[in-house]
Amino acid sequence: MEASAHVGASAQAKTNTWVLVFIFCFLGLLIDGADLMFLSYSLSSLKAEFGLSNIEAGSLGSFTLAGMAIGGIYGGWACDRFGRVKTVVWSIILFSVGTAVLGMTHNYWQFAITRFVASLGIGALYVACNTLMSEYVPTRYRTTVLGTLQAGWSVGYIVATLLAGWILPIHGWRWLFYIAIIPVILAVVMQRFVPEPQAWINAQAERAKQKIDGITKVASKKSDSKYKLIFSDPQARRMFIFWALTAGFLQFGYYGVNNWMPTYLESELGMNLKSMTAYMVGTYTAMILGKILAGLAADRLGRRAVFAFGALGTALFLPVIVLFQSPENILWMLVVFGFLYGIPYGVNATYMTESFEAKFRGSAVGGAYNIGRLGAAIAPAAIGFLASHGSIGLGFLVMGAAYFICGVIPALFIRDKQFDPQKQ
Repeated sequence: MEASAHVGASAQAKTNTWVLVFIFCFLGLLIDGADLMFLSYSLSSLKAEFGLSNIEAGSLGSFTLAGMAIGGIYGGWACDRFGRVKTVVWSIILFSVGTAVLGMTHNYWQFAITRFVASLGIGALYVACNTLMSEYVPTRYRTTVLGTLQAGWSVGYIVATLLAGWILPIHGWRWLFYIAIIPVILAVVMQRFVPEPQAWINAQAERAKQKIDGITKVASKKSDSKYKLIFSDPQARRMFIFWALTAGFLQFGYYGVNNWMPTYLESELGMNLKSMTAYMVGTYTAMILGKILAGLAADRLGRRAVFAFGALGTALFLPVIVLFQSPENILWMLVVFGFLYGIPYGVNATYMTESFEAKFRGSAVGGAYNIGRLGAAIAPAAIGFLASHGSIGLGFLVMGAAYFICGVIPALFIRDKQFDPQKQ
């Protein structure tokens, strides 16, 4: 009887822990998403104050994505080396402080360099939160939970949209960045209450045992080099390459559109700031729904099918917006678009983490996703270039092609549920 009660209490504690982890990770991604969108909403103000060209304005987004890429790669390594929770905490501190400092900059290069440094934390946090969460949630509803977790970014977009609509007209762009210092409080709380997942603890224990027992010097050396382990394993190497390509095209489309959509609505569709923010809230609300439903569908229909549907659907719908939008139909078009382009990100985290073993999962996911992000870093500047020689809408057509390729690669080459993050 006592043993049964003990087991029940243990199971309840485990359930309470993953719920707590989910709350903190959701808030972390919410802040991550809001921070990312602050630049998009400040772009017009920055162009006016710093005298930036379209290409320079777009390159600020590229600096952001380059920082996120490098931060994500090292964030994945830090997850494996120092722990998932510690990496989340220090990532929040880095991007919160760095973003607040942006409000003190006075020219293009000061802003660009500071943004790059702050973005190291944004990239590391995304990888760390998804890796941490995947190792706490049972397989049977992992994609539902991680899909809902991805909605944290979209909620962050809505928060950023509302804050921009309130702060920019009255206080200007600098105060939009100053408020980013607040999330440091979340980091302190998380460090205190969220434990490291058992999968990471077990991997560390195995690594320590290898060193103590002296199970060949070669094994000891390999355990210190996660990327050697990845590329010496044919399956892991193949998955790493396919995911790096998929992530590159996904983010090329996603961040290119995300960075320029507010400016597109203002400059090419003639919307004022108030109307534009209202339309973007509608888009991001639909994106939240898309991510949550994608998670539910992926647990029933498979990760591969749902991911491909969202990517290919977005690829087909972007040209529809550019070629057929009008003041009468743009709202429902943005709602449909928001729903579709949220779907791949609702599945992405689970699909990727289940493609790699625990011993190098953080490094593999962080490396593949963020090598892809290096390619995506050119997207904002590329749209800026196309806007200077044509229109932002022309750039969106190129983004549609990227979405098409990112849907085809996993549909053909990446199968579902290769490893269980709670066991392997």
